Amino acid sequence: MANGDKFGIDILGKASYDSPLRLSKRHGDNIFNFVKENEKILLDTSLKEYKKCLAGKKEPLGMVKAGPREKIYFNTRKTKAAIVTCGGLCPGINNVIRSLVMGLTYFYGVKEILGVRYGYEGLIPSYGHDFVDLTPAYVKDIHQFGGTILGSSRGSQDVGAMVDCIYENGIDLLFAIGGDGTLKGADAIGEEIKKRGFDISVIGIPKTIDNDINLIDKTFGFETAYNVANTIIRDAHNEATGAYNGIAIVKLMGRDSGFIAASAAISMPVVNFVLVPEMHFELEGENGFLTFLKKRLDKKQHAVIVVAEGAGQHLFSEDVKEKVTDASGNVKHKDIGLLLKNSIADYFKKNDCPVTIKYIDPSYIIRSVPANPEDSVFCNGLAYHAVHGALSGRTRFVVGKVNNRYVYLPISAVTNKRKKINLEGGFWYTVLESTGQPFKMR
Repeated sequence: MANGDKFGIDILGKASYDSPLRLSKRHGDNIFNFVKENEKILLDTSLKEYKKCLAGKKEPLGMVKAGPREKIYFNTRKTKAAIVTCGGLCPGINNVIRSLVMGLTYFYGVKEILGVRYGYEGLIPSYGHDFVDLTPAYVKDIHQFGGTILGSSRGSQDVGAMVDCIYENGIDLLFAIGGDGTLKGADAIGEEIKKRGFDISVIGIPKTIDNDINLIDKTFGFETAYNVANTIIRDAHNEATGAYNGIAIVKLMGRDSGFIAASAAISMPVVNFVLVPEMHFELEGENGFLTFLKKRLDKKQHAVIVVAEGAGQHLFSEDVKEKVTDASGNVKHKDIGLLLKNSIADYFKKNDCPVTIKYIDPSYIIRSVPANPEDSVFCNGLAYHAVHGALSGRTRFVVGKVNNRYVYLPISAVTNKRKKINLEGGFWYTVLESTGQPFKMR
């Protein structure tokens, strides 16, 4: 790792092999250039930060620029790679798998690539999940389908046993595709590998449909998710307008962050209320949600509500607030969609105001669709840059876009907290402008 560098990446050793890629080292010859080891991308590109660093005579925070290096660490003729997918489904997983296999095979000549079945369980022999040989022929069409051809699972496994399996099977590169829990697991595997002194690189490719990974611009599958949600909201609006005082509630993914709900609402501007985990709102009272909903119906006789799954958890009674977690340690939230539906029905019944309510929860359908073209391009870039970083000897890193540039970041930098919507930021203000909902509902 670089000297005290906040975003320094662990390196297995000196890269001494010539890259098989026939790239350039000079500009102006119309051939893509190797990335130099000292190239970085700035984290904060504002003039304010530039002046602050200038006044303090210090270098601004930068991240390692992703891309192919002139020298690589591994002898690719003897290198074996493995790919594992963990956690919930997300559009684009198969695209990433395909591009990893193609990049390893055709760019660097890696001959053996193993597919680990059913998440980290596949690295514990007692589960009996055999490896799959991933070849270009095997993966050539998988991008056309949603889900993951390798299968997935949740929950932690014994790190020591997984490292035993990795070492005993001669794996040199482990690509872990997953969210926060998967990445933390990959970092723990990398740490154990380092303790044992093995020359094995561990690479994370962030996957979360919620787009809540810290620092990076976006995660793959996110754009597909709100793209699919867009048409569902359109149809929900048709349902709402088809009845006098019609109300459509659409619940979307977003356990801790409401990016999908907010983005989908902006992309299909027929939504009147967006409720996300980042905001605190109340149902009752003069400035409560139900009061504003009634005003909306009085004026337009229909309303569309988009709610993220993690919103409004404070509204549940004390006897149902006990936290239940899934195998990955994620809190299982109570169904805010059903709570809204029932609360709205009760409120308007008390006010002797007939309403027609439609509740739509398309979450698992959205998770399972194939990636759209935008996400397909992004998955391809993530995979190729992950391959370049791995072959250069870097380990315990993730690849992602920051300020629209591909970079390498230490896994620990993106798993220390979740990215959330800034309610004082321009993105959320755009949501408020689009919906017309008040700044606060409490």
